[in-house]
Amino acid sequence: MPEIHFHDMRHTAAASIMLNHGIPIIVVARRLGHARPSITLDVYGHLIPNMDEAAAQKIDELVIPIEIHQTAPNLHQK
Repeated sequence: MPEIHFHDMRHTAAASIMLNHGIPIIVVARRLGHARPSITLDVYGHLIPNMDEAAAQKIDELVIPIEIHQTAPNLHQK
């Protein structure tokens, strides 16, 4: 079992909370003191919730005209 310090748990909890609430990765990286956002992604990327459905929904809202969007069924629902 690896040795875990209080700072490690606090760091992971802060990253988890921020990433699961949509805080941009660059902001999380800065708050955690990482030199680059890629470090944050490498360590905590698995904590980012699946955003595929939200992205598809937003694209629909931005691309499909409002009158079609209001009458068409949601094409991205399973």
